[in-house]
Amino acid sequence: MKTSPFATSRRYDDVATIFGSIGLGCQLEPTNANIDPISRPFAKVAKVTEPANDQAPEADETIKQLRESFFYGSRSNLNFKFAKDLSDAEFAQFIGDLLNGLGTTIDDGDADRLVEVAHRWQVKAYRGHLADPAGFPHRHADTPITALAKPLSESTVALVTSSGHFVEGDDPEPFGVPNMTQQQAEERIVDFLASTPQLSAIPVDTRAENLRVRHGGYPVAAVATDHQVALPLGHLRSLESRGVIGELSPIAYSFVGATSQVRLTKHIAPKWAEQLVADGVDAVLAVPV
Repeated sequence: MKTSPFATSRRYDDVATIFGSIGLGCQLEPTNANIDPISRPFAKVAKVTEPANDQAPEADETIKQLRESFFYGSRSNLNFKFAKDLSDAEFAQFIGDLLNGLGTTIDDGDADRLVEVAHRWQVKAYRGHLADPAGFPHRHADTPITALAKPLSESTVALVTSSGHFVEGDDPEPFGVPNMTQQQAEERIVDFLASTPQLSAIPVDTRAENLRVRHGGYPVAAVATDHQVALPLGHLRSLESRGVIGELSPIAYSFVGATSQVRLTKHIAPKWAEQLVADGVDAVLAVPV
């Protein structure tokens, strides 16, 4: 019988962390009978752990409360905030898929399937959310397109992202808070969503170690590790050197996309566009996050 790799390898630490908070102290409500057999047990009952030190017992948590707790709640986790947009039955199946995949991963060590499961359910959750005009009123059926006035190989291209990047020493200090942490940004997401966006200028020759990123609307760990994920300056420089684009504008720009969309689209973005035109920019690569 094979020894569990959990006892011998740290490569499962992150996998175990995924399940560290899911399902703790919760009661899953009865759900649709069409849920597959693997997931069905998770739609039954999970009792709350008895409190220690003679404290009063806490009320059982419903699956709806559990789902919503990942969305800036008691278990705030931006990797899994999409759970809020799943139904109770879908969330039960999501947990079942994760645990089923974990069992197989214990045998073969391939954790990619867990990433695939999380991504698949994230897409499903957001597809339903974004398709609802009431839930995402700023979505439009068409997008205005401006044709290039000259070939891309002769154009000056600027980079604009909503990733929340800025250069060390040039912190925009949202709400006047110096050195705001990522956690503080997440805690103030409602304030960001009502605020006027601030544009940070980033010279394209800025070294990676001098870049900073903070955004309360998405998990920034991957971007902080590899800024190219959301601020692809290196890729654009490569396109410039190969003649695919005529020239890379010397200044890139970034802002926190979790902001007042009305102020952004009706008041702020047009001014930014005018400035880019004044700077001689012919085209913009917009990277939404």
